[in-house]
Amino acid sequence: MCGVTGWIDWDADLRTQGRTVSAMTETLACRGPDAAGTWLSRHAALGHRRLSVIDLDGGAQPTADGPSPGADRPQSVLVYNGELYNHVELRRELEARGHAFRSRSDTEVVLRAHLEWGAEAPRRFNGIFAYALWDGHREELLLVRDHLGIKPLYWHAHATGVLFGSEPKAVLANPRFRAELDAEGIAELFALPAAPTAGHGLFRGLREVRPGHLVRVGRSATRETRYWELVSRPHTDDGPTTRHRVRELLADAVERQLMSDVPLCTLLSGGVDSSAITALAALARERSGQGKVSSFSVDFPGSADRAPDDWRTGADAPFVAAAAGHIGTLHTSVLIPDDDLLDARQAVLRARDRPGWGEMDASLHLLFREVRRRSTVALSGEAADEVFGGYPYFHDPAAVAADTFPWLHGRTTPAALLRPEVRAEVRPEEYTAEQYRASLAGTPALAGETGADRRVRELFHLALTRWLPPLLERVDRVSMSVGLEVRVPFCDHRLVEYAWNVPWALKAPEGRPKGLLRDAVRDLLPAQVADRPKSGYPSTPAVRYTEVLTARARELLADPAAPVFDLVDRDVVRTALAEGRPLPSPRTAPNPVGGLDHLVQVDEWLRAYRVGLR
Repeated sequence: MCGVTGWIDWDADLRTQGRTVSAMTETLACRGPDAAGTWLSRHAALGHRRLSVIDLDGGAQPTADGPSPGADRPQSVLVYNGELYNHVELRRELEARGHAFRSRSDTEVVLRAHLEWGAEAPRRFNGIFAYALWDGHREELLLVRDHLGIKPLYWHAHATGVLFGSEPKAVLANPRFRAELDAEGIAELFALPAAPTAGHGLFRGLREVRPGHLVRVGRSATRETRYWELVSRPHTDDGPTTRHRVRELLADAVERQLMSDVPLCTLLSGGVDSSAITALAALARERSGQGKVSSFSVDFPGSADRAPDDWRTGADAPFVAAAAGHIGTLHTSVLIPDDDLLDARQAVLRARDRPGWGEMDASLHLLFREVRRRSTVALSGEAADEVFGGYPYFHDPAAVAADTFPWLHGRTTPAALLRPEVRAEVRPEEYTAEQYRASLAGTPALAGETGADRRVRELFHLALTRWLPPLLERVDRVSMSVGLEVRVPFCDHRLVEYAWNVPWALKAPEGRPKGLLRDAVRDLLPAQVADRPKSGYPSTPAVRYTEVLTARARELLADPAAPVFDLVDRDVVRTALAEGRPLPSPRTAPNPVGGLDHLVQVDEWLRAYRVGLR
């Protein structure tokens, strides 16, 4: 995996801006620790940082359609972040059409696919990707993002062109862009942290290329168009056929995603999702004569003593042991001490360029850091709950019937902390309602579908377009901060397309959450793992972590210049702490420290990024 960035300016000669382009590129060094490159022309400048995964000796970027990327003639030049899992098939097809390749890399396949098929090329891709292609012949930039938005790509339109980057930090490194937060950004940060608006980059004027979209940037206009979307159609397969097809698609996705010239592992939590991925990976490696799969899990001191709740049904460790033993993996459990969590907070803030999920982000960072010591690529069970309906809100009648995002039903968001004058400007409740209605309106309809069936389809659309993106963003940004590439087989767009039209009665037979998936992989797993109820990513029971954050919040209350209180009502926070009440959390998982974490992180972010309020 890699990092890409660049600058288009129709009025400037960017050949004189090498220092700035290099600075933008270097902000992404963690995403690509193995190599760096820039390319400059009069109106276009591109930068790339490489994490070598395929064709370690070839695949240097930026890559062009001629022998010399620095040539003075018009060229097509690509900077690419991702993995194309069907690049071997596409290479054969392109060779049959007369294309000659200089490397084994999938990067060159992407470039030549565009030379052959133009903007239709992404429709042929199976993979995770976000890239920029400069067409020097047309003087046009193309920004493209994968089907589900697994890889990030941000862009900012300025008066005479655009800036773009894999992460906001790359855009922020250009003096044309300033870190500012307006009313919409405040609403995103406080009212919709668990359901961000597609395409919104949080900072004022920063956009994100939406999943399944491409952005064309020309001299006269900038246009964003969709190249992929879900289509609703009747599902005609019976139960056994549906189970077989799900197994077939998932197995193929896993096998394709084992492609790597560097060490690879799986992330194993002991749930059905990650265990299925691990078991299918083990089978595929066995067929190809490779060794055992390495797997990793996370744990915390005292986790076995923590009482179950609506989000966590129990400790992972017994289920991890059962799955690893049954599948036969080389397993490592990573134990995260309290003090390590505290030490990781600043690294995570810099990784995400925004306030995130606090200690859950910190523990994920520490897990990924340990995994990276032994592997460069990891397969994850992320997205199975969005694709197959595993979250509690799919099965809670009150949440299903709620006239809002189902995961927000009955919850108070951090918007409750806003100062009265900020609340009046931001209108968080109205903003949430507007975004919810817009999301519903985008649900692909099935002719004749009404009532409960129509509502279930809406829930899946909300899960895939509003709930899943921040989870994928979190995994990408935290993993790439340590140079680890995480792949997500459940986001294979073919599997998502098929599951989208499977009726609820087949997805949850006899009311069993994810019953379709469980039955499709049951023969691979021990019974206690195949039937384990949904259990979310663990939050730590660390007492010291809570104590330190509480002390930090009290320090902020005593600081008259604390920037967070330009947004948040100081008296509301003071009263809550005095009464021992938890602050509203941006997370849906029950966690008494989540709100404190968010408050402190917002203050740290405003200071570290020198964010101006508009």
